Amino acid sequence: MQSRVEQIVIIGTGGTIAGAAGSATDNVGYKAGQLSVASLVAAIPALQAEPLEAEQLAQLDSKDMDHPTWARLARRVQEHLDRPEVRGIVITHGTDTLEETAYLLQRVLAPRKPVVLTAAMRPATAIQADGPQNLLDAVAVVKADGAQGVVAVVAGQVLHGLELRKTHSYRLDAFDAGPDGGLLGVVEEGVLRRFREWPRGEALGASLLPEDAARWPWVEVLASHAGAQARALQAWHTAGVQGVVLACTGNGTVHEALSAPIQALRDAGVPVWRTTRCAQGRIVGAPEEKAAALSPWAARIELTLELLKRTH
Repeated sequence: MQSRVEQIVIIGTGGTIAGAAGSATDNVGYKAGQLSVASLVAAIPALQAEPLEAEQLAQLDSKDMDHPTWARLARRVQEHLDRPEVRGIVITHGTDTLEETAYLLQRVLAPRKPVVLTAAMRPATAIQADGPQNLLDAVAVVKADGAQGVVAVVAGQVLHGLELRKTHSYRLDAFDAGPDGGLLGVVEEGVLRRFREWPRGEALGASLLPEDAARWPWVEVLASHAGAQARALQAWHTAGVQGVVLACTGNGTVHEALSAPIQALRDAGVPVWRTTRCAQGRIVGAPEEKAAALSPWAARIELTLELLKRTH
């Protein structure tokens, strides 16, 4: 007799893991999101005996991930998590915005069951396709005792949903654990070896995310750099931007040309958060900065969620 809590739901959103190219030796000239998630599962013999459900929620190149898809994904994941027979969720996703989707889902859902995002750096048609092993490893993490929270599994590494960052444009091991984190664990021959605690937190709730794109606040990211000019910030201000994240140089510094438009935004009630554009480290000595330890992309999501809470 089957256990009540054992079903694993695999939700497909597209990405390179479902991509196809005209040649098995072409790892970059492919089109993402061509294969169904059901076909990805069917191509892995080791998964055929598992109690799986495959569901296609989207077929996107993840560079084109959008707010309505995020809202639909969060709601659908929560619906499956609420089913007592579901052990956990696997989401197949593109690598370009994997870290953003993982961050959002952990903050919104903070699930007590595992939600595992996985992806690939090579299309499904490649000689060295990495998607099948990543998907197999993701299922292994869902089945691990005590697993919970949103994590990502890529190249045998298990990464915290609030910390992972894409750090390489081409290699199969394209993700890292962020500047001050570390791997949650590794998957070795189908067995999870865990190093840290699972993600935990307070769920904001999937209902916070509007399915209507027009109801999301407009939050942008601007990098400070040599020769920066005020015009971009001034134009955003005029156009009605509702929040800005600054990807600052070094330890949270910004070009002097940006000082006046930043102050004008703040005087108008538009939040402007600082983070660093550096790959390692955080802004030190600025406890008032809410984004001091976040990547610019995570900070943008965090500010977006804060603005949504104000109108919810």
